Amino acid sequence: MALSGQSTAPTLDTLLRDGQLAGSWTLDPSRSQVRLRSKSMWGLVPVKGVFTDVSGTGTVSPSGAVSGTITVAAGSIDTKNKKRDAHLRSADFFDADNHPGITVSVDGITLSGAGAQVTGTLAVRDRTRPVSFGARVSAVDAAEVWLDAEVQVNRADFGLTWNQLGMASMDNTITVHAVFTRQ
Repeated sequence: MALSGQSTAPTLDTLLRDGQLAGSWTLDPSRSQVRLRSKSMWGLVPVKGVFTDVSGTGTVSPSGAVSGTITVAAGSIDTKNKKRDAHLRSADFFDADNHPGITVSVDGITLSGAGAQVTGTLAVRDRTRPVSFGARVSAVDAAEVWLDAEVQVNRADFGLTWNQLGMASMDNTITVHAVFTRQ
């Protein structure tokens, strides 16, 4: 997403190196969104959903090191189909009653050109796996930072293997638009 007034990666890099982004950051849930996309019916029908409850925090050190978390409430999935949403919340998938949060913990962001490489872990249910993905990171100014990414996830890596008649794809795309503001 392009915004007028957004910094390009070199300017973001300068803001990080100069310590202008140092401090604590909070995810603005009213302007952030985490979406899920998958295919069912043997890959013919797309299933799209949004997690309606998302939160997060971040920290930028004076040297420019970045860390943080984004958590979505597993029970907040909304695919516009109540029966499917109830099934996704069940023990067959997210087991939201026993594992209420899905969390990405970021332990580093490396800028390169107009993009960035994000590293950390993804925790779903009782499994935590390393994750690395490309993202666009933009600073509107020294008080607002955007992170946009598409993360490919194989749900079997997290024990989400329910798949009646092989109808549902194991591969999912998570789309993140995260807006962080200075605390």
